[in-house]
Parts: sequence; C-alpha cells; structure tokens
Amino acid sequence: MSKRVALVTGGIGGLGTEICKYLARSGRRVVAADLASRAERVTEFRKEVAEFGNLIQFEPINVGDFDTCAAAIKAIEANHGAIDILVNAAGITRDTTLRKMSPQQWNDVLAINLGGVFNTCRAVVEGMIERGFGRIVNISSVNGQTGQFGQTNYSAAKAGMHGFSMALAREVARKGVTVNSVSPGYCRTAMVAAIPENVRSQIIAAIPVGRLGEPSEIARVVDFLCADESGFITGANIPVNGGYFMDF
Repeated sequence: MSKRVALVTGGIGGLGTEICKYLARSGRRVVAADLASRAERVTEFRKEVAEFGNLIQFEPINVGDFDTCAAAIKAIEANHGAIDILVNAAGITRDTTLRKMSPQQWNDVLAINLGGVFNTCRAVVEGMIERGFGRIVNISSVNGQTGQFGQTNYSAAKAGMHGFSMALAREVARKGVTVNSVSPGYCRTAMVAAIPENVRSQIIAAIPVGRLGEPSEIARVVDFLCADESGFITGANIPVNGGYFMDF
C-alpha cells in the first residue's frame, strides 16, 4: 500500500515542524505547508528535516484566503497525491485588550486561526469521503478553554476551532473520516518565547508539572490521532497542557 499523504499547515513553525517529523517517522509522506514569504525559516526547516529525505517536503500556502488555499491544495495533491491526513497548525496572534483591539487585529486572527480551518477542510473533505478514509486534527489551544487576558480574538478562534471539529466530525463519522482537536498548553516555541519573561515565569509557576511542554509531546498525540487504528476517536478535544487546565 502506498504511504498516506499528510498535509500540515503551519508546518514550518515550532509545533508544525515536530508534527511533520512524527508523521514521517510513522511512514507518512508529509507536506509542510506555510507562507513562502518566510524564506529564511523555510531554509532552516529544510535543514532540520533533511534526514527524512523526500518524506517531508515544503509547499507554499496561504490558509487565510479561500480561493488561493483551494488552488494550493489542488496543486499539492497533483504533486504529491490525494491528502489522507490534514493537520491544521497554522496560527497567528495579535494580542491586546478588547478595549484597544482594532477590527483588523480581530479579523486577521479569525481569518487565519479559524477561517483557515474552514478553507483547508473544505478543500480536502470531499476527497476523503470519496476514498472512505481521512484524519483531520485541528490544533486548538488551552486558551480556547480558559480564555486569556489580551486574547479575546485568539481565544475565540481557538474555542471555535473545537466547535467546528465536533460539528464536522458528526457530518463525516460514517464515511471513515475522523475530526479531532488537540489543545496544547504553553510549549517551548518561538511564540511562547516572545512572551515577556516575567509573564512567562508566572505561567510556568501555574503549570502543575512545573515546566513548559515540548513540541514533541504535542506531536506524539497528533500522530496517534492520525493513525489508521484511531478510527473510533472523533469529535474529541485532547488537552496536552501539563495540568494547566483540568476539566471533568
């Protein structure tokens, strides 16, 4: 059987890169899709995944625009084969309190973090249904569960991502397609490193395990949900946050 093709949006980011590696180790052919404008990071990414050879390749995509996203995914499938696995890890922040938030800051975050999930899923779900197999994993956030000061836009988008996942899961449950979300806590990524040190220290102090998460700890869960054998898990949200938020 040919290797399953996995598309990882935000694939050259901190979490995305590790997810690509885990999926490749499990025998998938992985396409890391991200903005081509990040040329320096693309070069670094290619060096980081060089050991995987052709199992991991980069393709440009803008998930925030429906038409260009659809065209990019069509090109990816033409070059690499039908997409069996979709991991939505693309995301941005535009943090500020609601009193200071501009419509642009709101719209930018919603367009990428939530609109991007619609755009990519819309482009691949029909093919997954026709082939009778699909795995979709949307990377949400603990802040979509707890809320976070200065992140009404981000928290709304990430909470919406799980609602989207549950609804789509119901639509495709009998078609061999699963849809789940993973909600990482604070991990050792560039996005978290950009948080002021005093704030970051307060966050770490509030994490029961006493440390930031590693991107590999998120990637391992994503890889598990993408397995052929994980077909009875759908509509779930898996928290990976070191105990930062616990729900009954």
